[in-house]
Amino acid sequence: MDIQYLLFLQNLRGATGGVFNEFFNALSKIAVDVMIFLPYLIFWCVDKGWGYRFMTSIWGGEVLNGIVKLTVCAYRPWIRSELIEPAGDSKTAATGYSFPSGHTMCATATYGNVFLWQYKKRRWLAILSCIAIILTGFSRNFLGVHTPQDVLVSFIETSILILVIGFVAEKINGDEKKLRILSVIGVVAVIGTIIYIVFKPYPMDYVDGVLLVDPAKMMNDCFKGCGGLLGLIVGSYIERNHIHYEIPKGSDTLPLYAGIGLGIALAWNQYMGSAIFVTAFGDHVGRLVSAFILTMFTVALWPFIIMKYAGNKASQAKENV
Repeated sequence: MDIQYLLFLQNLRGATGGVFNEFFNALSKIAVDVMIFLPYLIFWCVDKGWGYRFMTSIWGGEVLNGIVKLTVCAYRPWIRSELIEPAGDSKTAATGYSFPSGHTMCATATYGNVFLWQYKKRRWLAILSCIAIILTGFSRNFLGVHTPQDVLVSFIETSILILVIGFVAEKINGDEKKLRILSVIGVVAVIGTIIYIVFKPYPMDYVDGVLLVDPAKMMNDCFKGCGGLLGLIVGSYIERNHIHYEIPKGSDTLPLYAGIGLGIALAWNQYMGSAIFVTAFGDHVGRLVSAFILTMFTVALWPFIIMKYAGNKASQAKENV
């Protein structure tokens, strides 16, 4: 039934001349290439606690999604059926195994947290976030790169994850002793994940002497998630115990520093990290180290810079008043 549904959407794409392809492709790319930077701005400028929740959901979701993907090892729809032909460059852009959807995970982690955060404050924004999740999930079906179950399971697992993160955050309520215990558990979980995905068996199916899916390449996203989550754990420890970041909300230069930090993070994520570390250490270790540095920069280094410069100017402005 899932393949029949994708064929129905494929015929719909053909009947409409592909007029909606770029729209849904853009929705997918926004979820993974743009929205993942929203937590940085929230952390630096709006609400540090919610910034942590957003980032934990995204990086935790990346690891959880990777574990499930590499456990199930479900092939992409076009491998399961030669009748499926994804739209545009989706076939080359889609990485990893099929189940569950990584794009839906990113969309649910970001838009889902926006929903929880803004539901009582800005109901319209919460509603838009729900629509964004639905459209992003549907886009993966419409483009022919994921089955309905890929999308649905990703939404469910990520929704449960963000609710658990919110519950734990409220229970801990800033208790440093509990946070340290949780950090140790997180580090052990990351190490356990790496050991699991490296040493577990994978399907090695060949067609005409060519390996259908290379498991080594499929691990890349999970290694990146492990690096990001590990960097978040270490960086948050440094921030909580040594930096004590407070958002300088009265600073006129805060938007400037936030913009510069966002530019650095974007450049690192898209170009510099891979160019330096993937080239030097290979895909797995390179992606792990690159993501580790990115989150360390986000929660430790750049908050220190903001406190040192934008924070001082905000304090001086208050004193002058």
